[in-house]
This record gives sequence, C-alpha cells and structure tokens, in this order.
Amino acid sequence: MSARVISWLARSKAVGTLWSDAHLALRLLREPVVPFYLKAVPFGVLAYVLSPLDFVPDFFPIVGQLDDLGVVILGIKVFLRLCPADAVAFHREAIVERRPFTTMSPVGDVIDAEFRRH
Repeated sequence: MSARVISWLARSKAVGTLWSDAHLALRLLREPVVPFYLKAVPFGVLAYVLSPLDFVPDFFPIVGQLDDLGVVILGIKVFLRLCPADAVAFHREAIVERRPFTTMSPVGDVIDAEFRRH
C-alpha cells in the first residue's frame, strides 16, 4: 500500500509544482533585485512550521501536518506573487534551461564616465 502512495506522490502534478515553486523561491531569495522585506516571507513560513504553536496541533495525525503543508504552499505562492515579475520570469526560464544561478544583472554595475571641470 505504501509503495502505491509513494508512486502516486512521485507522479503527482501538485508535488511537481510545489517542488518547482520551492526551487524558484530559493533562487529568488538569492536575487538582489528582490526587496529585503519580501525575503522575510519564506523565513516567516519556516518559523511557523518550526514553531510549536500551530492552527492545528501536530499531535493530531495527518491533519496536524496538513495545516503546516498548507501554510508552506500559501507562503511560497504569496512570495512568488509579490516578487518582481521580471525576476520571476528570468529565473523560471533559467530553471527550464537548467542554467546555474546568476543574478539578473550584476550588482556592481559600473557606469563609465569622464569627469570634467568647468
């Protein structure tokens, strides 16, 4: 029975979507274009999951873990929705093309200019 459940989970589209969204969120956490205050959302979700205080206590079988899973899914979706759309699109494309992590634009952009005194 458990082998069938694991096989079903491996083929599940929902699990694949959650996995790809989590991968995208991890890349966006490293992206300098994403504002710092938005990066607090995934850490807030992590704090909730690790906290002993829950909406439904974890000692209730299955239901106690499902509320944690729901908060994780909701937190990832909210984080991805609030992130800049161009950053999300850039990293989604990079994941599809299996490129290693790079930022959208170099952090230390240099403007070449010439100083003149009048």
